[in-house]
Order: sequence, then structure tokens, then C-alpha cells
Amino acid sequence: MEKKQEIISDKLLVNNLHEKYDLLKKEISKVIVGQSEIIEQIIISILSKGHCLLIGVPGLAKTLIVKTLAEVFDLNFNRVQFTPDLMPSDITGTEILENNVTGGKEFKFIRGPVFTNLLLADEINRTPPKTQSALLEAMQEHRVTAAGNTYILEEPFFVLATQNPIEQEGTYPLPEAQLDRFMFNLWLDYPDFDQEVEVINKTTTLYEPHIDKVLSKEEIILFQNLVRKVPVAEELVKYVVGLVTKTRPSHQSSPKFIKDYISWGAGPRASQYLIFGAKALCILEGRYSPTMDDIRKIAVPVLRHRLILNFNAEADGIYVVDLINKLFE
Repeated sequence: MEKKQEIISDKLLVNNLHEKYDLLKKEISKVIVGQSEIIEQIIISILSKGHCLLIGVPGLAKTLIVKTLAEVFDLNFNRVQFTPDLMPSDITGTEILENNVTGGKEFKFIRGPVFTNLLLADEINRTPPKTQSALLEAMQEHRVTAAGNTYILEEPFFVLATQNPIEQEGTYPLPEAQLDRFMFNLWLDYPDFDQEVEVINKTTTLYEPHIDKVLSKEEIILFQNLVRKVPVAEELVKYVVGLVTKTRPSHQSSPKFIKDYISWGAGPRASQYLIFGAKALCILEGRYSPTMDDIRKIAVPVLRHRLILNFNAEADGIYVVDLINKLFE
């Protein structure tokens, strides 16, 4: 009886999230024109407890998207502008020596900007690997270790990092270990003609949108737990593992084009994120279990940064997305 009541309760939560999702899109559209697919994928990553890497040329509202999401989700928001001289302590925090109530001196830990719910790591590739790696523990373990002490980050916690693909001079590419911790690699494209006209009309006038908060921190955590409870058919799990396995050139099941053009394939984390993402997508759309179509919809942002092309691919003008789409064919 209790199990049946729990199932009914979960179905009501799915329906509730589907309604909230429509409200989210309505509120976000007051500020952001277009980019609906990008916004949907960011919301999927948040529900899946994942992080996102946003890549796009300047002026495509990457920062504004993140800031707007923080508002509609009623989350604490911090932004860090990554620069070549940024130190790890500038992100995690540092200890200072101060006077205590007894007249003596003691060290006090001053928390850095990572102690928030939604952290925008702006132009993350502009800072050296030493500082980039300061985010690794926070992203994976949701905690920070400083001066021998461990501090737990408040839930929910997400990192949304941005990169500019044009300027590569003076930048530091993210190491594969850190790239793998991002659930999605999202590429923002230019708006179409009508969307750009709407952007200009909104941003060059006195238009000031009022954004209503749609989801609280407690509701986000509730829906995150709901995602983990979504049932997945065993055949779909095997399909996902088989798909990811085929991206590894050393595996016997890999097709010839993978062996020819890929140096390193995706690891088990890709399979996990494909399942998480499919679960989150299906309940956003008001369904109770994911299908193969859900896997196809999120495969590119999950796999794009996990497949390492070799020299042959570059010489033949082959792109990662082409190979991912070919896997489904």
C-alpha cells in the first residue's frame, strides 16, 4: 500500500514539474530571446546534479542566461571572471589572521565565491590549470578543502562555465579530467533574423522585465531526487552502454570510422549522464520513463567533449558531432 502511494505521489510530482517547466520557460523568455534548446539542456543538467560548459562567441547572452536562471530558480548566484593572475584561493577562499574576543589572534577562513548555489565561471580557459583545478573538488564532491579543513557546499550546487572559441592566444585548454566533470558541452549559435530584431527592440529601450521566482532550493532538491527514482528499462541501459563502448577505438565493437578518427573515447561517466539526462528530459515533458529518442536528443552535448579526435580527423575535416550522429545511423 505504501509503495502504491509513493508511486502516485511521484506521478503527481512529475506532473507538477511539467507545469513548473512551462512557467520557467515563460519567465526566462522575458529576458532571453530564443536559445530554448540551450536553456532546456541547462535545466536538465541542474535536475541531474550536473555542470555545464557553455561555448560561444561574445554577445550571445551566455552570462545573462545563467544570471536569469539563478533568478527564476531563487538561487544564490556568484560570478568569477577568470584571468591569468587568478589564484585558487580567489575561488575557494583564504585564511586571515584577526583579533579574537580574548585579545589574542586566530585564523579565520573567509569563504570564496564558490560558496554559492550557482557559480558562473566566466571564460574559464583564461586562467592557468592550477586555478582551474581549484574547482575540481567542488564540482565532484560538493565540498572545499582549505588549510586542512573541509567545508561542505550548500545544496543545490552547480558550476556553469563559459568559453570564447575565437581567441585562443593566452588561454589554457581545460584538462580532460576537468572536462569530463561537465555533464554537457553546449555550443551557443547566433540568433536568427527575427530573434535578433526582438533582442534589439528589448535592449535598446526602457523595457525592464520583472522575473517571478518559479522554483525554490527545496523544490530543486526534491525534483533532483525524483530524477533518480525514474525507472529505466534494462534494454535502454544496455543500449546506452553499448553506444558509449563503441566510441572507444580500442574496443572490438567499435565501427571503422571510430577507429580511424578517434584517439580516446568516452568513459563510464558518459553513460551515467546519458541516463540521468534522459530521465530528466522525460519528466520535464510529463512522461514517466525515458526512451531511445531521449538518449538521441542529449547525446551530442554529453559526448562532444569526451571524444578526442586524432590527426586523421583534423586532416580530413571531420568533426566530433559528425561522428556522434554517425553512431546512431
